[in-house]
Amino acid sequence: MKNIIGAKPDPEAAEVRFLTVDDESAGQRLDNFLFRHLKGVPKTHVYRIIRSGEVRINKGRVQAETRIEAGDVLRLPPVRVSARSEEGATPPAPAREFPLLYEDDAMLAIDKPAGVAVHGGSGVSFGVIEQLRTARPGAKFLELVHRLDRETSGVLLVAKKRSALVALQDQFRERETGKTYLALVDGEWPASRKVLDASLAKYLLPDGERRVRVVAKEHADAMRAVTLVRVKARITLPGETHPMSLLAVTIKTGRTHQIRVHLASEGHAIGGDDKYGNFERNRALQKAGLKRMFLHAWRLQFNHPTSGERIAVQAMLPPELARLLPPATVLELSSND
Repeated sequence: MKNIIGAKPDPEAAEVRFLTVDDESAGQRLDNFLFRHLKGVPKTHVYRIIRSGEVRINKGRVQAETRIEAGDVLRLPPVRVSARSEEGATPPAPAREFPLLYEDDAMLAIDKPAGVAVHGGSGVSFGVIEQLRTARPGAKFLELVHRLDRETSGVLLVAKKRSALVALQDQFRERETGKTYLALVDGEWPASRKVLDASLAKYLLPDGERRVRVVAKEHADAMRAVTLVRVKARITLPGETHPMSLLAVTIKTGRTHQIRVHLASEGHAIGGDDKYGNFERNRALQKAGLKRMFLHAWRLQFNHPTSGERIAVQAMLPPELARLLPPATVLELSSND
Protein backbone atom coordinates (compact mmCIF):
# COMPACT_ATOMS: atom_id res chain seq x y z
CA MET A 1 0.00 0.00 0.00
CA LYS A 2 3.00 2.32 0.18
CA ASN A 3 2.50 3.21 -3.50
CA ILE A 4 -0.82 4.95 -2.86
CA ILE A 5 -0.57 8.53 -4.03
CA GLY A 6 -1.30 11.20 -1.42
CA ALA A 7 -2.70 8.80 1.17
CA LYS A 8 -1.74 6.81 4.24
CA PRO A 9 -2.00 3.01 4.22
CA ASP A 10 -5.61 1.97 4.13
CA PRO A 11 -6.88 -1.62 4.16
CA GLU A 12 -9.76 -0.57 1.91
CA ALA A 13 -7.54 1.09 -0.70
CA ALA A 14 -7.54 -0.29 -4.22
CA GLU A 15 -5.11 -2.97 -5.34
CA VAL A 16 -2.91 -2.96 -8.41
CA ARG A 17 -5.11 -3.09 -11.51
CA PHE A 18 -4.48 -4.41 -14.98
CA LEU A 19 -6.48 -3.01 -17.89
CA THR A 20 -6.54 -4.31 -21.45
CA VAL A 21 -6.94 -1.61 -24.08
CA ASP A 22 -9.95 -2.15 -26.33
CA ASP A 23 -10.31 -1.16 -29.98
CA GLU A 24 -12.16 2.05 -29.16
CA SER A 25 -9.31 3.36 -26.98
CA ALA A 26 -6.54 2.49 -29.44
CA GLY A 27 -4.46 5.45 -30.53
CA GLN A 28 -5.22 7.54 -27.46
CA ARG A 29 -2.46 9.21 -25.44
CA LEU A 30 -1.69 7.42 -22.19
CA ASP A 31 -2.31 10.47 -19.99
CA ASN A 32 -5.74 11.12 -21.53
CA PHE A 33 -6.66 7.44 -21.12
CA LEU A 34 -5.69 7.55 -17.43
CA PHE A 35 -7.65 10.73 -16.77
CA ARG A 36 -10.75 8.81 -17.80
CA HIS A 37 -9.96 5.74 -15.68
CA LEU A 38 -8.65 7.55 -12.61
CA LYS A 39 -11.45 10.02 -12.10
CA GLY A 40 -11.00 12.17 -9.02
CA VAL A 41 -7.23 11.78 -8.98
CA PRO A 42 -5.43 15.12 -9.54
CA LYS A 43 -3.63 15.30 -12.87
CA THR A 44 -0.35 16.04 -11.09
CA HIS A 45 -0.60 12.64 -9.38
CA VAL A 46 -1.35 10.91 -12.68
CA TYR A 47 1.78 12.38 -14.25
CA ARG A 48 3.78 11.49 -11.14
CA ILE A 49 2.92 7.77 -11.27
CA ILE A 50 3.76 7.72 -14.98
CA ARG A 51 7.16 9.36 -14.42
CA SER A 52 7.95 7.07 -11.50
CA GLY A 53 7.37 3.98 -13.63
CA GLU A 54 4.41 2.73 -11.59
CA VAL A 55 2.26 2.80 -14.73
CA ARG A 56 3.49 0.27 -17.26
CA ILE A 57 2.37 -1.00 -20.64
CA ASN A 58 3.15 -4.63 -21.38
CA LYS A 59 5.54 -4.53 -18.39
CA GLY A 60 7.58 -1.66 -19.89
CA ARG A 61 8.03 1.92 -18.73
CA VAL A 62 6.21 4.56 -20.74
CA GLN A 63 5.82 8.31 -21.23
CA ALA A 64 2.67 10.43 -20.81
CA GLU A 65 2.48 10.96 -24.58
CA THR A 66 2.79 7.25 -25.42
CA ARG A 67 -0.02 6.11 -27.72
CA ILE A 68 -1.79 3.01 -26.48
CA GLU A 69 -2.82 0.22 -28.85
CA ALA A 70 -5.57 -2.37 -28.80
CA GLY A 71 -4.50 -5.37 -26.73
CA ASP A 72 -1.96 -3.44 -24.63
CA VAL A 73 -2.03 -4.43 -20.96
CA LEU A 74 -1.72 -1.46 -18.59
CA ARG A 75 -0.55 -1.84 -15.00
CA LEU A 76 -2.09 0.78 -12.71
CA PRO A 77 -0.74 1.20 -9.17
CA PRO A 78 -3.13 1.39 -6.18
CA VAL A 79 -4.32 4.99 -6.36
CA ARG A 80 -7.09 6.58 -4.38
CA VAL A 81 -8.06 10.12 -3.49
CA SER A 82 -7.33 11.10 0.08
CA ALA A 83 -9.02 13.97 1.87
CA ARG A 84 -5.89 16.01 1.31
CA SER A 85 -5.91 15.26 -2.41
CA GLU A 86 -9.60 16.02 -2.70
CA GLU A 87 -9.00 19.52 -1.35
CA GLY A 88 -6.80 20.34 -4.32
CA ALA A 89 -8.65 18.30 -6.90
CA THR A 90 -10.81 19.88 -9.56
CA PRO A 91 -14.50 19.27 -8.80
CA PRO A 92 -16.31 17.14 -11.37
CA ALA A 93 -17.96 18.98 -14.22
CA PRO A 94 -21.72 19.48 -13.83
CA ALA A 95 -23.78 17.28 -16.11
CA ARG A 96 -25.15 19.08 -19.12
CA GLU A 97 -26.69 18.08 -22.42
CA PHE A 98 -26.59 20.48 -25.38
CA PRO A 99 -29.10 20.96 -28.23
CA LEU A 100 -28.69 18.01 -30.60
CA LEU A 101 -28.41 18.57 -34.34
CA TYR A 102 -27.60 14.95 -35.20
CA GLU A 103 -26.81 11.71 -33.33
CA ASP A 104 -26.27 8.03 -34.06
CA ASP A 105 -24.08 5.22 -32.71
CA ALA A 106 -20.88 6.72 -34.11
CA MET A 107 -21.12 10.43 -33.38
CA LEU A 108 -23.21 13.40 -32.42
CA ALA A 109 -23.41 17.04 -33.50
CA ILE A 110 -24.45 19.68 -30.98
CA ASP A 111 -25.24 23.38 -31.10
CA LYS A 112 -22.66 24.87 -28.75
CA PRO A 113 -23.70 28.11 -27.04
CA ALA A 114 -21.34 31.06 -26.91
CA GLY A 115 -19.41 31.52 -23.67
CA VAL A 116 -18.82 27.80 -23.14
CA ALA A 117 -15.36 26.35 -23.72
CA VAL A 118 -15.18 23.07 -25.63
CA HIS A 119 -12.86 21.58 -23.00
CA GLY A 120 -11.21 22.45 -19.70
CA GLY A 121 -7.80 24.12 -19.47
CA SER A 122 -6.23 27.60 -19.58
CA GLY A 123 -8.12 28.79 -16.54
CA VAL A 124 -11.34 26.92 -17.40
CA SER A 125 -12.04 23.95 -15.14
CA PHE A 126 -14.41 22.21 -17.57
CA GLY A 127 -16.04 22.55 -20.96
CA VAL A 128 -18.53 20.90 -23.27
CA ILE A 129 -16.81 17.53 -23.41
CA GLU A 130 -16.44 17.18 -19.64
CA GLN A 131 -20.07 18.12 -19.10
CA LEU A 132 -21.24 15.64 -21.72
CA ARG A 133 -19.22 12.84 -20.12
CA THR A 134 -20.81 13.58 -16.75
CA ALA A 135 -24.27 13.69 -18.30
CA ARG A 136 -23.66 10.36 -20.07
CA PRO A 137 -21.90 8.12 -17.53
CA GLY A 138 -22.67 5.03 -19.58
CA ALA A 139 -20.83 6.33 -22.64
CA LYS A 140 -17.55 4.45 -23.06
CA PHE A 141 -16.09 7.01 -25.44
CA LEU A 142 -16.75 10.71 -26.04
CA GLU A 143 -14.10 12.86 -27.71
CA LEU A 144 -14.10 16.21 -29.51
CA VAL A 145 -13.59 15.92 -33.24
CA HIS A 146 -12.62 19.59 -33.62
CA ARG A 147 -12.77 22.82 -31.64
CA LEU A 148 -14.59 26.13 -31.56
CA ASP A 149 -13.46 29.28 -29.78
CA ARG A 150 -15.19 29.80 -26.46
CA GLU A 151 -16.92 32.93 -27.79
CA THR A 152 -18.17 31.17 -30.93
CA SER A 153 -21.53 29.37 -31.07
CA GLY A 154 -22.72 26.68 -33.42
CA VAL A 155 -22.02 23.22 -34.83
CA LEU A 156 -19.60 21.03 -32.85
CA LEU A 157 -18.92 17.34 -33.56
CA VAL A 158 -18.25 14.72 -30.89
CA ALA A 159 -17.20 11.15 -31.68
CA LYS A 160 -18.68 8.21 -29.79
CA LYS A 161 -16.17 5.69 -31.17
CA ARG A 162 -12.42 5.83 -31.67
CA SER A 163 -12.84 4.74 -35.30
CA ALA A 164 -15.28 7.61 -35.91
CA LEU A 165 -12.91 10.10 -34.30
CA VAL A 166 -10.02 9.06 -36.54
CA ALA A 167 -12.17 9.06 -39.70
CA LEU A 168 -13.66 12.48 -39.02
CA GLN A 169 -10.37 14.08 -38.00
CA ASP A 170 -8.81 12.73 -41.19
CA GLN A 171 -11.49 14.58 -43.14
CA PHE A 172 -10.75 17.82 -41.33
CA ARG A 173 -7.03 17.35 -41.93
CA GLU A 174 -7.52 16.59 -45.63
CA ARG A 175 -9.94 19.52 -46.01
CA GLU A 176 -12.81 17.26 -47.05
CA THR A 177 -15.31 18.97 -44.75
CA GLY A 178 -17.32 22.08 -45.56
CA LYS A 179 -17.29 24.60 -42.69
CA THR A 180 -19.30 27.80 -43.09
CA TYR A 181 -19.68 30.49 -40.43
CA LEU A 182 -21.83 33.60 -40.15
CA ALA A 183 -20.00 36.76 -39.14
CA LEU A 184 -21.23 40.32 -38.75
CA VAL A 185 -18.38 42.71 -39.53
CA ASP A 186 -17.84 46.43 -39.39
CA GLY A 187 -18.28 48.43 -42.58
CA GLU A 188 -19.28 47.48 -46.10
CA TRP A 189 -17.38 44.40 -47.20
CA PRO A 190 -16.49 44.62 -50.91
CA ALA A 191 -18.58 42.06 -52.79
CA SER A 192 -15.61 41.40 -55.07
CA ARG A 193 -13.36 40.43 -52.13
CA LYS A 194 -14.13 36.70 -52.09
CA VAL A 195 -10.85 34.93 -51.32
CA LEU A 196 -8.45 35.67 -48.47
CA ASP A 197 -5.17 33.81 -48.78
CA ALA A 198 -2.87 35.21 -46.10
CA SER A 199 -0.46 33.27 -43.92
CA LEU A 200 -0.91 33.34 -40.15
CA ALA A 201 1.46 32.93 -37.22
CA LYS A 202 0.90 32.56 -33.48
CA TYR A 203 2.60 34.78 -30.92
CA LEU A 204 2.30 35.59 -27.22
CA LEU A 205 1.44 38.85 -25.51
CA PRO A 206 3.66 39.96 -22.59
CA ASP A 207 1.15 38.39 -20.17
CA GLY A 208 1.43 35.03 -21.99
CA GLU A 209 -1.93 35.21 -23.76
CA ARG A 210 -1.97 33.67 -27.23
CA ARG A 211 -2.65 35.77 -30.32
CA VAL A 212 -2.48 35.28 -34.10
CA ARG A 213 -1.47 37.72 -36.84
CA VAL A 214 -1.07 37.87 -40.60
CA VAL A 215 2.54 37.39 -41.70
CA ALA A 216 4.48 37.12 -44.94
CA LYS A 217 4.61 33.68 -46.56
CA GLU A 218 8.36 33.64 -45.90
CA HIS A 219 7.92 34.10 -42.13
CA ALA A 220 9.50 31.28 -40.12
CA ASP A 221 6.21 30.46 -38.37
CA ALA A 222 3.90 31.11 -41.32
CA MET A 223 0.96 28.76 -41.80
CA ARG A 224 -1.10 29.08 -44.97
CA ALA A 225 -4.72 30.02 -44.34
CA VAL A 226 -7.48 30.32 -46.95
CA THR A 227 -10.88 31.88 -46.25
CA LEU A 228 -13.79 32.32 -48.69
CA VAL A 229 -16.19 35.22 -48.10
CA ARG A 230 -19.66 35.91 -49.45
CA VAL A 231 -21.87 38.88 -48.50
CA LYS A 232 -25.28 37.77 -47.22
CA ALA A 233 -26.74 41.14 -46.21
CA ARG A 234 -25.97 44.79 -45.49
CA ILE A 235 -27.46 45.93 -42.21
CA THR A 236 -27.43 48.72 -39.65
CA LEU A 237 -27.97 47.89 -36.00
CA PRO A 238 -30.78 49.64 -34.09
CA GLY A 239 -29.88 53.20 -33.14
CA GLU A 240 -26.79 53.23 -35.38
CA THR A 241 -25.86 54.79 -38.71
CA HIS A 242 -22.66 52.80 -39.09
CA PRO A 243 -23.02 50.17 -41.88
CA MET A 244 -22.21 46.52 -41.21
CA SER A 245 -22.01 43.40 -43.38
CA LEU A 246 -23.31 39.92 -42.65
CA LEU A 247 -20.90 37.43 -44.20
CA ALA A 248 -21.00 33.71 -44.93
CA VAL A 249 -17.41 32.63 -44.34
CA THR A 250 -16.10 29.26 -45.45
CA ILE A 251 -12.69 28.16 -44.23
CA LYS A 252 -10.50 25.88 -46.29
CA THR A 253 -7.92 25.62 -43.50
CA GLY A 254 -8.57 25.40 -39.77
CA ARG A 255 -6.03 27.76 -38.21
CA THR A 256 -6.46 29.20 -34.73
CA HIS A 257 -8.58 32.39 -34.87
CA GLN A 258 -8.37 32.25 -38.68
CA ILE A 259 -11.67 33.97 -39.48
CA ARG A 260 -11.23 36.62 -36.80
CA VAL A 261 -7.73 37.55 -37.91
CA HIS A 262 -8.37 37.41 -41.65
CA LEU A 263 -11.42 39.66 -41.46
CA ALA A 264 -9.81 42.12 -39.03
CA SER A 265 -6.69 42.33 -41.22
CA GLU A 266 -8.93 43.55 -44.06
CA GLY A 267 -10.22 46.38 -41.88
CA HIS A 268 -13.54 44.67 -41.11
CA ALA A 269 -13.32 43.23 -37.60
CA ILE A 270 -16.09 40.97 -36.34
CA GLY A 271 -18.53 42.84 -34.15
CA GLY A 272 -17.90 42.20 -30.47
CA ASP A 273 -14.48 40.58 -30.98
CA ASP A 274 -12.55 41.55 -27.86
CA LYS A 275 -9.22 40.23 -29.16
CA TYR A 276 -8.99 41.59 -32.69
CA GLY A 277 -11.71 44.23 -32.75
CA ASN A 278 -11.78 47.85 -31.66
CA PHE A 279 -12.55 48.51 -27.99
CA GLU A 280 -14.51 51.72 -28.54
CA ARG A 281 -16.45 50.24 -31.45
CA ASN A 282 -17.37 47.21 -29.38
CA ARG A 283 -18.69 49.48 -26.61
CA ALA A 284 -20.96 51.18 -29.15
CA LEU A 285 -22.12 47.80 -30.45
CA GLN A 286 -23.01 46.72 -26.93
CA LYS A 287 -25.28 49.75 -26.62
CA ALA A 288 -26.88 48.73 -29.91
CA GLY A 289 -27.65 45.28 -28.47
CA LEU A 290 -24.66 43.14 -29.51
CA LYS A 291 -23.50 41.59 -26.22
CA ARG A 292 -21.13 38.96 -27.64
CA MET A 293 -18.94 38.31 -30.67
CA PHE A 294 -21.06 37.80 -33.78
CA LEU A 295 -19.42 34.60 -35.04
CA HIS A 296 -21.51 31.45 -35.46
CA ALA A 297 -20.56 28.03 -36.87
CA TRP A 298 -23.57 27.83 -39.15
CA ARG A 299 -23.16 24.82 -41.42
CA LEU A 300 -20.93 21.75 -41.49
CA GLN A 301 -20.73 19.07 -44.17
CA PHE A 302 -18.78 15.82 -43.83
CA ASN A 303 -18.84 12.18 -44.85
CA HIS A 304 -20.35 9.88 -42.24
CA PRO A 305 -17.47 7.95 -40.62
CA THR A 306 -19.24 4.60 -41.03
CA SER A 307 -21.53 4.77 -44.05
CA GLY A 308 -19.65 7.38 -46.06
CA GLU A 309 -22.93 9.23 -46.69
CA ARG A 310 -22.55 12.99 -47.05
CA ILE A 311 -24.07 14.63 -43.98
CA ALA A 312 -25.01 18.30 -43.64
CA VAL A 313 -25.91 19.84 -40.29
CA GLN A 314 -27.00 23.40 -39.66
CA ALA A 315 -27.33 25.42 -36.46
CA MET A 316 -29.75 28.33 -36.58
CA LEU A 317 -28.56 31.68 -35.31
CA PRO A 318 -29.08 31.90 -31.53
CA PRO A 319 -31.77 34.39 -30.41
CA GLU A 320 -29.29 36.98 -29.12
CA LEU A 321 -27.86 37.31 -32.65
CA ALA A 322 -31.00 36.69 -34.70
CA ARG A 323 -32.88 39.55 -33.05
CA LEU A 324 -30.32 42.02 -34.41
CA LEU A 325 -31.08 41.11 -38.03
CA PRO A 326 -34.08 41.91 -40.26
CA PRO A 327 -36.71 39.11 -40.06
CA ALA A 328 -36.38 38.40 -43.79
CA THR A 329 -32.65 37.80 -43.39
CA VAL A 330 -33.19 35.45 -40.44
CA LEU A 331 -35.80 33.53 -42.45
CA GLU A 332 -33.37 33.15 -45.35
CA LEU A 333 -30.62 31.92 -43.04
CA SER A 334 -32.90 29.29 -41.51
CA SER A 335 -33.42 27.56 -44.86
CA ASN A 336 -31.27 24.64 -45.96
CA ASP A 337 -30.65 25.99 -49.45
